[in-house]
Amino acid sequence: MESVDKANAMPAPRILRTHLPTQLLPPSFWTNNCKFLYVARNAKDCMVSYYHFYRMSQVLPDPGTWNEYFETFINGKVSWGSWFDHVKGWWEIRDRYQILFLFYEDMKRDPKREIQKVMQFMGKNLDEEVVDKIVLETSFEKMKENPMTNRSTVPKSVLDQSISPFMRKGTVGDWKNHFTVAQNDRFDEIYKQKMGGTSLNFCMEL
Repeated sequence: MESVDKANAMPAPRILRTHLPTQLLPPSFWTNNCKFLYVARNAKDCMVSYYHFYRMSQVLPDPGTWNEYFETFINGKVSWGSWFDHVKGWWEIRDRYQILFLFYEDMKRDPKREIQKVMQFMGKNLDEEVVDKIVLETSFEKMKENPMTNRSTVPKSVLDQSISPFMRKGTVGDWKNHFTVAQNDRFDEIYKQKMGGTSLNFCMEL
């Protein structure tokens, strides 16, 4: 409850970060006209990133081998639940609430355009030089060096970055270095089944 107390003590308007799916958010989030920024990443890269996070995290279950974790992920047996349900849940309500649905791949492709989307969504009007500064400071390379974002101050007993850095690669398409051909074919079939009927369209490589 410590984080809830901290949130309650913050002056409005408050900025909160969460990994929660829609069904686990407090009802007040929907009734108080909150604005939501939701960032989705393609499932294959998300699986790889999450695997390495599980490896270095000392407070989450051991993910086992890549092959074992592959099964864990596609069955939704990970923290915060199924990737498929998570992204579909937010996508399906994006027009009913103040939700800006962003794609990680778009942020990599054209970060300035995506930052301008956020700026407009939040009702801000910033000078060009300020936007360019934000683009620079939020680049993967800059954030990887920044102790405020790279989790370097977190104790090794919580995150062991000698196993894998918290900010590892930040690329699009790294899944190709992990998935076998058979895993990729199987995943594509599962993806079609679970994501059928949705208009969501992810970029798998740049």
